[in-house]
Amino acid sequence: MALTIALLSCGDDPDSLDGGGARGRRSGGGSSSSSSSGSSGAGTSGDVVTGTGASPNELCWSTINEHRKRDGLPPYERWTEAEACSDGEARSDAETNRPHGAFPRCGELAQNECPGTPGPPEEGIPACLAMMWAEGPGGGHHDNMASTQYTKAACGVFVTARGAIWSVQNFR
Repeated sequence: MALTIALLSCGDDPDSLDGGGARGRRSGGGSSSSSSSGSSGAGTSGDVVTGTGASPNELCWSTINEHRKRDGLPPYERWTEAEACSDGEARSDAETNRPHGAFPRCGELAQNECPGTPGPPEEGIPACLAMMWAEGPGGGHHDNMASTQYTKAACGVFVTARGAIWSVQNFR
């Protein structure tokens, strides 16, 4: 079965979904908010555990760092303080069907997003991140993941009632 994933990278303009401009980097005062989805129950990432026992948030963060390691880059620090907020962004984007619609609520400077990825998180998240990395230098997703400008990454995950995974990767 073929896995089709849409990839979106936020450029200087949060409404731009093509990764143009500064290739996904924002400088200066993006608004910071510590709000989160705060919900529990079906459809939230808190209920999802991957086959490896890692949460989808941890799986996402560690997968990004695996790609960085292969290229000799230092790991991103896991930005755990922003994970609940990032989960809320993923949920908001899923509910509005608008990738990057909640950007930059969590104080992130750049964001990648996997909107509506099929499959369980332990398959869909690594597959989407691999496609982003494969863009190579000059690709907005790759550049956010490989940046030396950022030091932290927070992943937010929301799984819809139909099983579609919405995942944001926030960088700071």
